[in-house]
Amino acid sequence: QVQLVESGGGLVQAGGSLRLSCAASGPLFLINTMGWYRQAPGKQRDLVAAIVRSGSTNYADSVKGRFTISRDNAKNTVYLQMNSLKPEDTAVYYCAAHSRNNDYWGQGTQVTVSS
Repeated sequence: QVQLVESGGGLVQAGGSLRLSCAASGPLFLINTMGWYRQAPGKQRDLVAAIVRSGSTNYADSVKGRFTISRDNAKNTVYLQMNSLKPEDTAVYYCAAHSRNNDYWGQGTQVTVSS
């Protein structure tokens, strides 16, 4: 069973930065894609950024140029660097790991951006 633990959320002013971390454990050789998602109150959970096994990345249009997803294979950790944060980035951010047959989710971390 793959387990994911997020950290790094918090309260920040608009224009500020935060870095989220997702520490993964378990049979990680099964995982093809790691991603960060977010869910604001009353809204659906949306993909923010993803990184595949080859290292290729993709981003939601709303965060392109501001957020960067990266990974440290030695630490089994995926990061989401968030710069130039906006109030509309406020949400619970979830780390996810996708294998061929399963999706694994972390517990989520709250990010609140004040105006």
